[in-house]
Amino acid sequence: MTYLQRVVANTLIFISLSVIFPAHVFVANIWVAILASFILSILNTLVKPILTLLSLPLNLLTFGLFSFVISAGMLQLTSSIVGSYRFGFASFGTAILVAVVMAVVNVIVSEHYLDKYTDR
Repeated sequence: MTYLQRVVANTLIFISLSVIFPAHVFVANIWVAILASFILSILNTLVKPILTLLSLPLNLLTFGLFSFVISAGMLQLTSSIVGSYRFGFASFGTAILVAVVMAVVNVIVSEHYLDKYTDR
């Protein structure tokens, strides 16, 4: 999946979750969702690898489930940068739920993208 496709997928996930769970996920408008997707991609490129490396023992101890906590932290950091009044989550648990949903959707989209271009 290309960078732009991932940003579009994350934007659609943010908007969809704000419609499905309006009391838990807040996105002011589509432009804020696009901005949050770009900021999240930058944070995932620059900050997430460092946090993943630092938390490697804890990640191994939890069989990789701590990576959802790191992803939720990236979402909370994105919310802080964008502004929690324009893009935010009701709690850290909601951010973990969004991180899980984003991981599942990205896997599904990536698998579809790979199946489209592989020889059968």
